[in-house]
This record gives sequence, C-alpha cells and structure tokens, in this order.
Amino acid sequence: MLKSKVYQINVKPNTQDGIGLPKESVSEGIISFDGIEKDFNNYRKLKKKNTLDMAIMILSMDVINKLQLEGWPVRPGDLGENLTLDNVNYNSLKPGNKYKIGNVELQISFVCAPCKKLENLNYVGLSKIGSFIKTLKNRRGWYCKVLKEGTIKSGEYFEKLN
Repeated sequence: MLKSKVYQINVKPNTQDGIGLPKESVSEGIISFDGIEKDFNNYRKLKKKNTLDMAIMILSMDVINKLQLEGWPVRPGDLGENLTLDNVNYNSLKPGNKYKIGNVELQISFVCAPCKKLENLNYVGLSKIGSFIKTLKNRRGWYCKVLKEGTIKSGEYFEKLN
C-alpha cells in the first residue's frame, strides 16, 4: 500500500486583489497556530476570530483528478488549499481526525464550503461559478487546526494519529 504524503505545499502572497487563490507551490512551509508562513487569506484576515480552526486547508489529489475527468482543469493550489495530499482517500478524512507531517500535527476541523471567489479562476469566471460551486459541494477541502507547530516539506508523509 502506498503511503500518504504531501504532494504540494501552496501559499498565496498578499496581493492587491486580496484573493487567496490560486495558490503557488513552495518546497517547504513554516506552520504556526495561525497558518502557513507567507500565505495570505483575505477571509481569515478580515474575520479575525475563531480562525485557528481554519489555519490550514487540505485537499487530496483524488478530488483534483476527479474534477479533471469531469472537465474542470483544476491544478493543485487552485482551490485555495495549503496542502495537496497524495495517496489519500478524500472520503476517509473526517472532523476530529489528527495527522502528523514531519514534526507538525493537525486536526481536521470542518469541511470548506465552496465560495463565489472561485469565479476568479480563469476556467470558471462568472458564467460557470454556479455549476462549479455545485460540483465542489462537500469536496473543496478540509480546514485544520494546528496542534503542533513546525516546518514541513513536499514529499513528507501524512500519517494518521488516531
């Protein structure tokens, strides 16, 4: 059986548009209780309270692959996830599950709902946002709380703790 691992780490620098997607690939990330260093998320920045449960967003490649088969040219980082995971069954991820990546520990908080900001992806736009949101329902990704801070690198194992 293949081990689950971090396929890609994604961040979005603070830009004038203030939109947190698509995110760009980086080889490593410093994870704090607030999120991943050098990642800007307008929603979390403005909301300011109860965002520790939304520090990191994860998504698995099986969802991205399915979306591509359905005709959406989604790439890792497009949906705003900080960590794109490989060899993970998206449906096995549940709130309360705890995971370890290197010396970092995460706990899944809740599912990330699709939002209208996804219209900013060049293959979605205003004309397709409604159908894209429907397509992503319950599979846009999961928000996680950081239980233990540290540094992670692409390719590190994503291991379940409980």
